[in-house]
Amino acid sequence: MLLADDEHLIRGALAALLALEDDLTVVAEAASGPEALAMARAHRPEVAVLDLQMPGADGVAVAESLRTELPGCATMIVTGHGRPGHLKRALSAGVRGFVPKTVSAQHLAEIIRTVRAGGRYIDPELAADAISTGDSPLTAREAELLELAADGAPVAEIAERASLAPGTVRNYLSAAAAKLGAENRHAAVRLARERGWL
Repeated sequence: MLLADDEHLIRGALAALLALEDDLTVVAEAASGPEALAMARAHRPEVAVLDLQMPGADGVAVAESLRTELPGCATMIVTGHGRPGHLKRALSAGVRGFVPKTVSAQHLAEIIRTVRAGGRYIDPELAADAISTGDSPLTAREAELLELAADGAPVAEIAERASLAPGTVRNYLSAAAAKLGAENRHAAVRLARERGWL
């Protein structure tokens, strides 16, 4: 399997714990999305265990690429940030497992075996949250512009980065805030992130 997590201590501890399992072998480790893809291409693992949030490309983006490039590699996400929107994105990308980082190493090993055998494992609590939260009301463009607004950039800068007119950006951000019941774009970003829609 491939282990990808930008936190070196967590990745190293996980590799050491999984090495205790007779039937599981870590063939490669990565600290970023691009490195995970390179390691997967080089080592062709049966399972890629991916952190959700990594530099360069998140675990879902890596899973989407692997589904196309290495269809024989099952993917799973291990995360400390299991929001409903993240789970839905992961499932759309073909991820076979979605697990919080609070899971025990022994249970994780069992889940890896399940995923390797073609099964699926979704943490029950995360699944229940995803069902109760519902789908994002945001269009892809509204979500994209909220992401660009997340660091507090002014409308003119967002417009330039998105190749849109400032008025068009204001309209999209206002529509997104209205859909989320937020008083402004900053509150809309916060709400969308809390629900895992960004």
